[in-house]
This record gives sequence, C-alpha cells and structure tokens, in this order.
Amino acid sequence: MGDRLRSASLEDLPVHLILEILMSGRLGAIDLICLELTSRTFRGTHSLVPQKFKSLVDYAVFQLCWMHPFYASLHCDAQKELLGRCNDNWKRLLRFLQGLEQSSDTVVTSAGNMQIRSGRYHTLLIKGSKVYSCGSSLCGVLGHGPETTQCVEFTRISFPLPVQVAQVSASHNHAAFVTGSGQVFTCGDNSAYCCGHIDTGRPIFRPRMVEALKNIRCKQVAVGLSFTMFLTRQGHVYTCGTNSLGQLGHGDTMDRPTPTCVELLASIGSVVQVAAGPSYALAVCDDGTLHSFGSGTNFCLGHGEQHNELQPRAIQLFSRQGIYVARVSAGDEHVVALDSTGYVYTWGKGYCGALGHGDEIDKTTPSLLTSLKSQLAVQVCASKRKTFVLVEDGSVYGFGWMGFGSLGFLDRGASDKVLRPRIVESLRSHHISQISTGLYHTVVVTNRGRVFGFGDNERAQLGHDALRGCLKPTEIFMEKS
Repeated sequence: MGDRLRSASLEDLPVHLILEILMSGRLGAIDLICLELTSRTFRGTHSLVPQKFKSLVDYAVFQLCWMHPFYASLHCDAQKELLGRCNDNWKRLLRFLQGLEQSSDTVVTSAGNMQIRSGRYHTLLIKGSKVYSCGSSLCGVLGHGPETTQCVEFTRISFPLPVQVAQVSASHNHAAFVTGSGQVFTCGDNSAYCCGHIDTGRPIFRPRMVEALKNIRCKQVAVGLSFTMFLTRQGHVYTCGTNSLGQLGHGDTMDRPTPTCVELLASIGSVVQVAAGPSYALAVCDDGTLHSFGSGTNFCLGHGEQHNELQPRAIQLFSRQGIYVARVSAGDEHVVALDSTGYVYTWGKGYCGALGHGDEIDKTTPSLLTSLKSQLAVQVCASKRKTFVLVEDGSVYGFGWMGFGSLGFLDRGASDKVLRPRIVESLRSHHISQISTGLYHTVVVTNRGRVFGFGDNERAQLGHDALRGCLKPTEIFMEKS
C-alpha cells in the first residue's frame, strides 16, 4: 500500500519521456550534470542512445548544443574551434552557450528569472516578471511618479497595463522596458524625444507605452545619453532622440522624435544585439559582423580614426580576421566585445587601464585581451573607465579605475587603477550569472537569485538607506510586500 501511495519522481517515467524532458531546454548545464551525478537512471544509456554517449545526459547535452541557435549559426570551422576551446567537452560547451544567451537577457536563477541593469546613479532589476528600481530619480527615470526623487531600496514599478517585463535598459536620465509580448515602455527625460513620445518634451515620470511601436514587437532596448535603440524580433533596429553626431544611424544629423527604422542595417541582415554608448551605437548582426555609428571620439567606433559615422559601418578588423562577434558592451569612453569562442577584445580610451592591456594607451581598433585567453568569457560589461568580464564558471574579472570601490577589490584604494584583469576575489564564494556597472557602482546577480552591490551608494543606487558606500559586496533586498 505504501509503495502505491509513494509520490512519483522523474525516475519513474518511461526512459523515452525522461530523454524528452532532458532535451526540452528547460534545464541548465549544471542541472543536467547534477542529475547525472546523483542518479543511475541519468547515468545509464538504456540502449536508447548511440554507443559513443556514456549516458542519457551526455546525449541530451550533445543535442541541446546542436539545437542552440547561436551554435547552429556558426560555420563548421567556428563550431570546431569553440568545441576545442571547451576541451571537446559538450557539457562545458552547453554551459558557455547558456551563459552567453543569458548575459544580455534575463538569467535563470533558483529564485526565478532575473535581470540587472545599472544606470548612472540608479539601478533597475527584473525579478520574475516584475521590475524594481532604486537610486536617484532624476527626471523620473525610476518610474515612480513626480513626487519621488529617490528610492533607498528596490521598489516595484507600476505600469499602466498588466505587463510582464522581460528586458530593461538603464541610462543617464531615461529608461526603457520590453514586455514579454514585445511592447515597449519608456520613462524619464524626454526633452530630446529619446523616450519616443512626440506629444511632449517634458519628463515622463511613469512608464508609458511607445505608441509608434505599438504594432512592432521588440526584444531588446538600449538607451544612450539622449537617444534610444529598439531591436525588433525580426532583427530590425529603430532609433529616436538626439542625432547631432549621427548616433541614430540614418545618414544625417536630424533628430528623430519617434522611433525610425535604420534602413542600412535592415538591408545588411538581421541584428541580434544592440548597445548604446553616450553618443554612439553598436549593432551585432547574425553573421557575426559588428557595426558602429555616431560619435568617433575616443576611437569607440573601432575604425582607427575619430571621425563621426552617420551610418552603420562594419568594423573591418573583425571581418578581415574572420572573427565572429557574439556580444558587445558600450562604455562611456571604451568598448569591450566578446567573440564566438569566448575571447575578449577592447578598444577606445585606455585611461586608468580600462582596456586591460597593462597600460593606459588608447586602442584605435579592437585588440585581443591576451591575459584572458585561457578563459571562456560569457559576458562583457563596460562603463566609465572600468570593465568586467564574466566567465563560464561564474567567476568575474575586473580592471580599470576603482572608482569609489566599484571594481570590488578589497586590497586596493578607492581611486586606484587596475591595469590588467584580476579575478574579483570578493565574489569568489558565489556563482555570478550577470553583472552590470554604472558610473561608480556595480551590481551582480548570482545563480541562486541573490543580488549584491558594491561601490558608491551616495544616491542609494545600491538599494541601501544607511550606507554611503560598500567596498565589500553587500546583499541587496527587495522591498517587503
């Protein structure tokens, strides 16, 4: 009788159903490894998989890698190179692919889906499908209304409609949100119409839907100083706001009060990721090419010169060397990119060691960060004179200007320079899934859904009321319901 009442487990299912669950894509690489280590069911093959695979998990991981959109998009040589970088270990390859996918999206944690984004003096956080903000609410960037000037803890943002927020972008004075259905909301400073609302030049104090994109489904937004980029599910890019330096990519310097399609990018191919610096823009295409446009100051466009580009222009160094760019991050004065095999490249202003090459020399074109060649990077993050690189085992490397402790090195002064990548030992006890850094503060999310911050907290951008700053990573909590 007791056996009949025993609750069913995954192991009780028919083997073909177990294999189907393993290959559903809902389990992470670490979850699959744990199943294999803890159960004979998952360690066996049950004569259902080819002999070269040692277990059901081995076979499922192999299939998941081949089905992953990023891996499938690579040409044969690039696939072999990436697998070789993973020591021909398909489990490690899957961990890399999943880490790369989540680096610019929501990350899957044991506490639910999360995403962290740091603005200049504020922070935005998605937890589940809800979004929270803390810090300075200059021009309404926190989205809590005109009466709110600062939030000292993460406080939930209310939307005019019931929505599930899937992606956010933080900037200096405005913010943008993408919902699960592809709708876009914005709030904050709209004096340059960077929020995409043509009927007012006044601040938008609460999230408001961008009507011009009402029938266009988006998947990502990126906000610059006074302009915004919108990436659609079809891979097209729309921009609006200030265009004095060509940062909107339309071939002129005319401002756009509403989102307008960047026609040249649409004619080139499908864009998979966008990034916005203060006055320049970057777009990664599905063929691995990286296009830049806008202000050429500090060599951030990567073309070896400081001329402004009014239209998207491919960075030739990557194309000539056959390097497939996977992700890019736009800092205030420099850029960091990640290729399809986990290598990292930096260029732009080298002040304070922000480029990680052991000096403060500017790089006019992308330069491989040789000191991290042994690591498989899955996320890169650039801000004001500092850079972070997240690698596939959950470790974080940082370099550049300490900036009030925002690099997280406890043995360095608050204004020191770190010229080469160093592992952030203060985060070593955690598996980091995502990192974001603002002007003087940094916030991370762990694989368990915990949030830690360090650096300046003068404007409560770390979500603490009593602390002016945190040299040591300090856990941040949500407001109590």
